[in-house]
Amino acid sequence: MTVLSTTLASAQDNQKADSKERNQFSIKVEPFYGSYMNHSFHFNKFRPFAPKGINFGFELPSLQTRPWQQYMGNPTWGIGLSVIDFGHAMMGEAVSMYPYLLIPAVRSNHFNLQFKVAGGLGLVTEHWYTLDVDPDNYNYYSPDVNSIFGCYLNAYLSATVNVNVPITKSVALNGEAGYFHMSNGRTCMPNLGLDALYAGLGVITTFNAQNKKEPVQFPDLPYKWSLNITGAAGAHRAWMYYPLYLISSFHTGAVYSVNNWYGVGIGLDAFYNGAINSGTGRLLYCNGEIERVDENGNEYFDPCNTCDGVYTFKDKVRAGIALNNEFRFGVVTAMVDWGVYFYNPSRNHYYDWHKANFENGGAGKRELFYKSSGAGSEETFHYIRFGMKFRLTDNLYFQTSAKTHLQICEYLEFGVGYQIPFLKKGLRKGNEKIFHYKKGWWNNL
Repeated sequence: MTVLSTTLASAQDNQKADSKERNQFSIKVEPFYGSYMNHSFHFNKFRPFAPKGINFGFELPSLQTRPWQQYMGNPTWGIGLSVIDFGHAMMGEAVSMYPYLLIPAVRSNHFNLQFKVAGGLGLVTEHWYTLDVDPDNYNYYSPDVNSIFGCYLNAYLSATVNVNVPITKSVALNGEAGYFHMSNGRTCMPNLGLDALYAGLGVITTFNAQNKKEPVQFPDLPYKWSLNITGAAGAHRAWMYYPLYLISSFHTGAVYSVNNWYGVGIGLDAFYNGAINSGTGRLLYCNGEIERVDENGNEYFDPCNTCDGVYTFKDKVRAGIALNNEFRFGVVTAMVDWGVYFYNPSRNHYYDWHKANFENGGAGKRELFYKSSGAGSEETFHYIRFGMKFRLTDNLYFQTSAKTHLQICEYLEFGVGYQIPFLKKGLRKGNEKIFHYKKGWWNNL
C-alpha cells in the first residue's frame, strides 16, 4: 500500500510538472452576419444579399516571456479562418486565412475588451472569368456578370472590437463587431472588391488556463534612431484584357523610437509605374487625342478613348516625401505611411483631368498639389502605404505593402530592406556607433 501511494503521488507530481510546461491556447468558433457598405451599380444588381458565415480562431495568449508582448501590454496573437457566404449565387463563397492580433483595452473579472487587426488572403469561388461570358461580347455592366472580383485570390483585411465574457475559467462568450475588406490590389481586373460591416457571437475555450509563467522583465530598446533602406517591386493590370505592368519603388527613411513598440519618422520615396504606357487603353492614362467623325458627319476630338501620346521614362516616375509610422511586434513590424508627391508628371495623364481639360478647350497642366476628383478618384496628389516587415536576419527584412490613392489601391508590392539602428550613446563600446539589432539582444546587455 505504501509503495502504491508513493507511486500515485509521484505520478501526480509528474503530471503537474508536465502540465506546467504546456502553454495556454484557445479555440474560438463564431458565426457572424453582416451588411455591405458598397452601393455601386455592381452591387445593386445583386440585391438583396448580405454576407454571413463563421469565423474560427486559434489563439496564443501572452505569457509575458517575449519583449514585444510586454511592451504592448501583453496582446494575444492568433490564426483565423473565415468561411463566408456572400449571399448571392453569382457572388459565390470565400475562404479566408489570416494572422491576427488582439490588443487589450479593458481587462476585468467580468469582461475583456480587445481591438483586433487581421490581414491575410481570401479565395473566392466566383469571379467574372468563371462565368459563361464571351470575352468579345463582354459587358462590364451586364446584370448577370460578377464584376466584383477579377480573380480567385484576394487580400483580406479586417479591424474589429472583441469582447470576452467569462463563464468558467476555461470557457467564455465572445462577441465581435467590425469591418472587413476583400480585393486583389489590381493584380487582375476588375478590382471593385467589397467592404462590409459585420457582427458575430460565439464561444471561446482556453486550454491549460491554469498554467502561468513567471514574467520576464526586459530592458528598453538599445537605440532611438534607425535608418531603413528598402527596394520593392510588383505588377498590376490596368484593365481586364491588358498585360501586367511592372511597378517598383525605392524607400529610405529615418525612424525615431518614441517607445519600445512605436516609431515615427520621415522618408523619401521613388516610384516607377510601367502601366503609364501608350499601350494602355483604359481611361486611366490618356496623353493624346485623335480626330474622329460622328454618325452625323461632325468632326470632333476624342481625348479619352485612345492613348496616342508619347510616354517617356520620366512620365512613369514619381517621387514623394512621407510621414512613416512603425508598430513593432518583435520580428514583425506593421507600417502605415502617408506621403505627398513633390515630383509627379503623370498627374496630367489621368482621364478625369484629361477629359475636362479638353472639353473646356484648355491646354495647361495640373498644379502639383491639386484638388482630387473625389473619394472614388483613381488619382490624388498624396498616397498612403501600409504593409508588414518581417525580419529575416539581424538587420535584413522582407516587406509586403499596398500603395493607395485614398481608398483606391494602386498596386501591391514585395521587397527586401536593411535596417541600421544607431546604438544609444551610453551603451556603446569604445568608438562603436552602430548597433546591429540581433535576436536575443537583451541577453548581451
